[in-house]
Amino acid sequence: MTLPPPPACNVELATSALTAFLREETRKVGFQKAVLGLSGGIDSALVVELAARALGGENVLAVAMPYRTSNPISLELAQESAQHAAVQFEVVDISAMADAHIATSPGLAEDDSDAARLRKGNIMARCRMIVLYDRSARDHALVYGTSNKTELMLGYGTIFGDMASALNPIGDLYKSQIVALSKHLGVPKAIVDRPPSADLWQGQTDEEELGFSYDEVDAFLHHSIDRRYTREELLQLGFTETAVNSLSRRVQINQYKRRPPVIAKLANRTVNLDYRYARDWGS
Repeated sequence: MTLPPPPACNVELATSALTAFLREETRKVGFQKAVLGLSGGIDSALVVELAARALGGENVLAVAMPYRTSNPISLELAQESAQHAAVQFEVVDISAMADAHIATSPGLAEDDSDAARLRKGNIMARCRMIVLYDRSARDHALVYGTSNKTELMLGYGTIFGDMASALNPIGDLYKSQIVALSKHLGVPKAIVDRPPSADLWQGQTDEEELGFSYDEVDAFLHHSIDRRYTREELLQLGFTETAVNSLSRRVQINQYKRRPPVIAKLANRTVNLDYRYARDWGS
């Protein structure tokens, strides 16, 4: 049985809506500039294109933050992305800061197990966010996020690492929609065609880790989350029991990454439970 296609993207509407979102939400909180991490991947390349259109390239700082084992192609593509968007560009090598923390855990540096790789990857992601928020303070620039909807739903990211930001323009776009919008905005072809990877170790790819193609995952999430199909309806569409069980479980167990910290309620007006005024309240 042929699976349904991933969701489409109205690229003209998305471009208009997302550039307006970035411009208005950035200025609403008193900022004129933005900073974001540029990895050489398609997600950050798309965000930098949107940011440049929203604020002007001179008001956007893109920071590449390689680790000593990072693929050098990632830095080359990040530079190409920044040049294409005509934004400010900075390179910060995070090797020393990441290694300093890794060295505090005996044996971690030499450990090449999957669990150790994950720990090291999380350390690197959080080091990168330290750099971005330091640049934010230095330049009075708002931190933009680069996590897409597929990653957010599956928890495929580091909490308080690459998932941290003040504004995220692409968090409601699935990976397949990211590709469509990136092509529309002229993101360099080498970036669009590159297999998505967190670049945690040589040869690592997102789809290999997930066990499914992004098109299959996006189609599942679109029907499960956006269209609210039941388990039975998803199986009738052609998704296997393995896919339905595995992906549904990942969405469920990673809910904690998509919400603010849960605060124990003791008073009448508890933060994020009762005290949740609109963002522009008082303006």
